[in-house]
Amino acid sequence: MTEKDYNPQQKERKAMEKEKTKKIVEAPKETKDKKIEDKKEIRKKPEKEVPKKAEAIVNAVSLPISTKYSVAICKFIKGKKIESAIADLEQVLVYKKAVPMKGEIPHRKGKIMSGRYPKKATEHFIKLLKSLLANSNTNRLDNPVITDAVANLASRPFGRFGRIRKKRTHVSIKVKEKKKWKKEM
Repeated sequence: MTEKDYNPQQKERKAMEKEKTKKIVEAPKETKDKKIEDKKEIRKKPEKEVPKKAEAIVNAVSLPISTKYSVAICKFIKGKKIESAIADLEQVLVYKKAVPMKGEIPHRKGKIMSGRYPKKATEHFIKLLKSLLANSNTNRLDNPVITDAVANLASRPFGRFGRIRKKRTHVSIKVKEKKKWKKEM
């Protein structure tokens, strides 16, 4: 047996302290509902007052697409609104509009000299632009225009058996409001 068991006064003191804490804990339960309601009201206020941002960005890392095609598509969509860029890329998917490219590439119908219809890269860019559209809506941009579109080489892993290097590309697209973009230029 321990000393605590021999001392009945100490047991009574501890029992009294427990009763006091129960009373203290019970009293705030009525006010807890009020506090929870107050917290809900506090949480609602910041959602309405979301600060308006100047730009929206989307970054893609190590996409399995050609860097050459990505650079051409970036040049193709730069300076356009997001909706019109998506519409143009959908035209590329159905072979109605070609992406202008440089180099030894055959000529295409229309106002461009030479171009291609890069299907896989176009599909990835459409996903990125839809994400960018959502980001611009979240940042409350009124009239978003694509200001920067950059495609860079990523680290290229070896394929099976170590001879083939896979294609990988980093893509970054930035959008600003039309008024602010005109002022910068």
